[in-house]
Amino acid sequence: MTASTTGSPAGRGRRELTYAVLLCLAGAGLALWAVTRTWSVELAARGSLPPVRHARTGADLLPWASALALVGLAGGGAVLATRGRLRRLLGGLLTLVGLAVAAGGGYGLTADLGAGVSRQWPVLVLLGGLVAATGGGVTALRGGGWPAMGARYERSARPAGPAGAGRPAVERGTRDAWEALDRGEDPTVN
Repeated sequence: MTASTTGSPAGRGRRELTYAVLLCLAGAGLALWAVTRTWSVELAARGSLPPVRHARTGADLLPWASALALVGLAGGGAVLATRGRLRRLLGGLLTLVGLAVAAGGGYGLTADLGAGVSRQWPVLVLLGGLVAATGGGVTALRGGGWPAMGARYERSARPAGPAGAGRPAVERGTRDAWEALDRGEDPTVN
C-alpha cells in the first residue's frame, strides 16, 4: 500500500472494517473454544468402589454461552455482507451478544461450581466476550461509512436504447445470448 492509499478515507474505512471483523471473530472464537473446555470436575462417591469423575464443560453449565458465541461468529461474518444502517444495527446486536457472553464468563468466575474448578476458562470466555463486544461497538459507531462487500463489482445502470441496440445480448434475453455464442460472438460485448 502506498501512503496515499492508507491515508485516504476509503483506506481508513477498509482498515477499520478489517479490525472490527477480526475483533468480533477472534473474541467469539476464543469464547466458543473456552466454553467447551472442562470447567469443573465432580467426584461422586460409590461406597466401596472408586469415585466416579464427572467433568462438566462451560457449555454444560451455561449452554446459552456457546450459542451466543456462535451468533457472534456468524455476526462477525455478516458485518462484511451488510452496509449502512443495517451494519450499524448489526454492530449494536454484536455488542449486546459480546456483553452477554462476557457475563457468562463472569458468572463462571463467581459461581460456586464445586470442587476442582478451573477458573482460567471462564476468564477466557469473559475476555472473548469483551473483545467481541468491542468489535461490535466499533461497528455500531463507525460502520455506516465503511465500504460494502462487492460494491466495486456492481453494475452501473445504463440507459436503455431501442430494443437490443447497444445492449449486450445477455440483457436482451437468454436465447439471444445463446444464438450469439453459436455465431461465435461474445454476447457480453456491445
